[in-house]
Amino acid sequence: MASNGANQPLLSGLVDPTPQTNNKDAPKRRRFRRCKSAPLADVLDPEIKGKDSIPSSGSIFGKPHPNFMKVAVYLSMYLGGGTICFYSVRNQIEGTKTDAILDSVYFCIVTMTTVGYGDLVPNSVLSKLLACGFVFSGMGLVGFILSKFADYLAEKQEFLLVTALHKHQNVGTTNILKDIESNKARYKCIVMLINLVVHIVAGTIFLFVVEKMNLIDAFYCVCSTMTTLGYGDRSFSTTGGRVFAVFWILTSTVSLGQFFLYVAEVNTEKRQKALVKWVLTRRMTNVDLEAADIDDDGVVSAAEFVIYKLKEMGKISQDDVSQIMEEFEDLDVDQSGTLSPSDIILAQDSQTKS
Repeated sequence: MASNGANQPLLSGLVDPTPQTNNKDAPKRRRFRRCKSAPLADVLDPEIKGKDSIPSSGSIFGKPHPNFMKVAVYLSMYLGGGTICFYSVRNQIEGTKTDAILDSVYFCIVTMTTVGYGDLVPNSVLSKLLACGFVFSGMGLVGFILSKFADYLAEKQEFLLVTALHKHQNVGTTNILKDIESNKARYKCIVMLINLVVHIVAGTIFLFVVEKMNLIDAFYCVCSTMTTLGYGDRSFSTTGGRVFAVFWILTSTVSLGQFFLYVAEVNTEKRQKALVKWVLTRRMTNVDLEAADIDDDGVVSAAEFVIYKLKEMGKISQDDVSQIMEEFEDLDVDQSGTLSPSDIILAQDSQTKS
C-alpha cells in the first residue's frame, strides 16, 4: 500500500466521490455510501455463477439447471453399466430374485447407497470384484454429484417455503430473497427435514401395504435403509417393492445425508454470527490500531479498518490480503497508490506484449 493510503484509501468505492469544499462549516466526518457489487454475471459461466446464487422465484420444474443434464448422464451411465454387468452375472448372485433386469438395477442402487441388505449377494470371484468396483464409483456419484443436485432442489424448495411463510404479509420478492440469504442454512435444514418426513411416511406406508409388513417392521426397515445400516432381516422382496425401492432408496439416503450437512452448516453459521457480534461490540485498543495499520504510517484508514475487522471475523486471512495486494500492485502501473482507467489500460497492454 502506498504511503498516502490514509488520504486515499484502497476501498475508494466506500468514499463519496463528491469533492470537498473549503467551507469551514462543512462537516469533517467522511461520508460513506454502499460499494457496488462486482459484475459477476458478465464474467462467470453459468455453472459457477449458479453455485451459491439466490434461487429465482421460478418453478422447481421450470428451466433445468445446467448440472441437471450432467447428473442425468452420470447416473444413467452408472445404472446402465451396472445393470448390464450384474445382469450378465445374474446366475452368480444368490438371494431373493424377482425380475432379472429389475434385480440388476435394484442391486446397483443398494450397492451405490451402501445399504447392502444381503437379500442379493455376489457368490463368485467376478461378481464380487464387480460389486467392489461399483460400490466405490457409486459412493463417489452420491457424494459429489447427487448431493449437488439435492442441494439445488433444496434451494428451489426453500424459496417456496419462505414465500408460503410470508403469504399473508405484504412482503415483496426482494425482502423474501434477503430473508433467504440471511437464513439460508436454517431454511435448507427445514426443507430437508420436511423431505425426510415425507420419505419416512411414504416408505412406511408402502412397506405396510405392498410388502405386507406390520407398522413397526415397516418403520424399522425404513430407518435401517435411510441410515444405510441395511441389516437385511427386512427388505424389498416383491417386484412392485423393488420398483419403488429403486427411486425411494436413492432419494431418501441422499436427503438424510444433506439434512445432516445442513445441520452442521446451521451450527457453523451460529458460531460465525457469535464471533461477528463479539468483534463488532468489543472495544478497540491501541494494540488493535497498531495491528490494523497495514502501511505503518501511524494512522488507520477506512480500508485498513475494514480489512482488520474482516480478518478478526475470520472472513479473510493475511494470505488473502497479500494476494489481493499483489494484484493491486500489478495493476498500479504508475505506482500512485490508486487505480484509474489509464492504469487498467496500461496493465492490459503490458500483459498483451508479454
